[in-house]
Amino acid sequence: MTQFAFVFPGQGSQTVGMLAELAAQFPIVEETFGEASSALGYDLWQLVQQGPAEE
Repeated sequence: MTQFAFVFPGQGSQTVGMLAELAAQFPIVEETFGEASSALGYDLWQLVQQGPAEE
């Protein structure tokens, strides 16, 4: 099994909608976000794809 890691340099390099193309090719991406969401108690994938409710 191949292992992946995502490293984002510094603050502010994240963008709303990031990882959507990767998730479309590799379902494990969204599945992993699902596991993280369960642990955190909120939908992390929705946050990444749509941004926070407040700006």
